[in-house]
Amino acid sequence: MRRVRGMKAATLLLAGSLALAACASDEPQAGGSGSGGGGSSSDELKIGLAFDTGGRGDKSFNDSAYAGVEAAVETLGGTMADNVQTLSPNDDASNRGELLTQLAEQGYDPIIAVGFNYDEIIADVAPDFPDTTFAQVDGSNADGAKGDNVTGLLFAEEQGSFLAGVAAASKTETDRIGFVGGVQSPLIEKFQAGYVAGAKAVKPGITVDVSYLSPAGDFSGFGAPDRGYSVAQGFYQNGADIVFHAAGGSGEGVFQAAVEAGKRAIGVDSDQYQTAPADQQAVIMTSMLKRVDNAVEEFITSFSEGSVEGGTDVTYDLESDGVGLSESGGYIADIKTTIDDYRQQIIDGKVTVPTTP
Repeated sequence: MRRVRGMKAATLLLAGSLALAACASDEPQAGGSGSGGGGSSSDELKIGLAFDTGGRGDKSFNDSAYAGVEAAVETLGGTMADNVQTLSPNDDASNRGELLTQLAEQGYDPIIAVGFNYDEIIADVAPDFPDTTFAQVDGSNADGAKGDNVTGLLFAEEQGSFLAGVAAASKTETDRIGFVGGVQSPLIEKFQAGYVAGAKAVKPGITVDVSYLSPAGDFSGFGAPDRGYSVAQGFYQNGADIVFHAAGGSGEGVFQAAVEAGKRAIGVDSDQYQTAPADQQAVIMTSMLKRVDNAVEEFITSFSEGSVEGGTDVTYDLESDGVGLSESGGYIADIKTTIDDYRQQIIDGKVTVPTTP
């Protein structure tokens, strides 16, 4: 994978025994201001990370963001214990605003909100802390409506999912595959749209079963492996032999259903083969990589260098290696040429991938 661009030999001095729950100092926090601030004093860089539903340990979206923070802190010379605070939403995720406010009041800067669920909340909180720099994974701020101290970190999920569809259609023996979405929303529909388009590019007559674990506005579908299991089990029983999930922690249930059915599954966000137990590794043929880790690492590095430009978006696509397919396990080695061909066609503009089903 491409190393995060713009990495420089910055050094982050340890902040001593920084108390993670300490109140913010009366001293103004140094750092980027959203409009390209002058950089962070190395001994004051304190990173706040507000997770999405499920928190750390989902082996997917949240964990990828955490890995990006880890990589940045290691490169800059700090430690997670001294320089980072992480917070997770409560069960009904009603306290997202409180999480961002708490981090800002305690002097964390920059603050990274993980997930589109923070859209309205970060737009309310960020203006109250104009000297704090925020980033939102999967949240656009192209029009600057959330404030000039917020950067959107976006991804071309549909492009990576297209390649997942190419892989599934190339490998299916039943000409029937499935897609499990966590929550029906424009973001997850990008995964569906790309996956179906890629599958049909290879086999126009292929059947793609689609199901969402929860409706729009109900985010429980990202943390319901039992529902993921039930839906995937039904797909396999109806003849699908490969199921792609974009369902966060619910993907664990999809993998378990694949193990029991003796079929295949496709992971999402991170290389889920790497964190799966042996029985699941045997069924995870690939994962659609969404390099949240790269985006978060690059953002923190840019902040440390004083080069963050707020009030805008940074988009990661196939050309920048922001999305792609994992190759762990060797299950797609025999179709790599086909996948690479479609990848290049997308980069060259010869194939336009839809963003809606």
